[in-house]
Amino acid sequence: MSDNDDLLDGGGSEGIDSSAKKASGFAALLPNILKFVAIGIGALVFIVTVSVITYNILNKGGQSQTPGAEPASPYIGKRPEYAMFTLINTVRTRTKDVTPYSVVVDMVIGYDVNDKNAQTELNSRVYELRDFIRNFFSSKYAADLQPENEARLKQEIIEALNTRVLDSSKARIVLFNQLDVMEM
Repeated sequence: MSDNDDLLDGGGSEGIDSSAKKASGFAALLPNILKFVAIGIGALVFIVTVSVITYNILNKGGQSQTPGAEPASPYIGKRPEYAMFTLINTVRTRTKDVTPYSVVVDMVIGYDVNDKNAQTELNSRVYELRDFIRNFFSSKYAADLQPENEARLKQEIIEALNTRVLDSSKARIVLFNQLDVMEM
């Protein structure tokens, strides 16, 4: 019993006070620790949110910023294949200028591969085609025959061939093996 008395008297009161102080010291630190943890988590959430928003703004909602790197559309088919008529050979003529330029043209006409009549019609009209090409280029000025105008020239030739020269078949593409414009 004497042990119990000692505990109840002086020795025990000091043990209870020191453990109460330790408990009250930890209890006092716990809200501060939780406050700093909450501030850290809040800062982390804020940083992640700002980063995601900034990334989406810079990427414009995930769209590619490279103008030429657009994915191929599934609606655009492959380029058509053409059969080529090459029997026209080289045609030489002069331009319409006051001081004429010499024009040398070697042209190929493309037509649909499945068009069985086109080869026959083009073969039967080879002299008309040569005459058409000579007349076409002799009606142009040298400035019209510059390389930057080549796409327009090809389109004009296709339209003229399909309306004035060919009957049942259609020219689909015109390619130049040679198109030289030289001052005389």
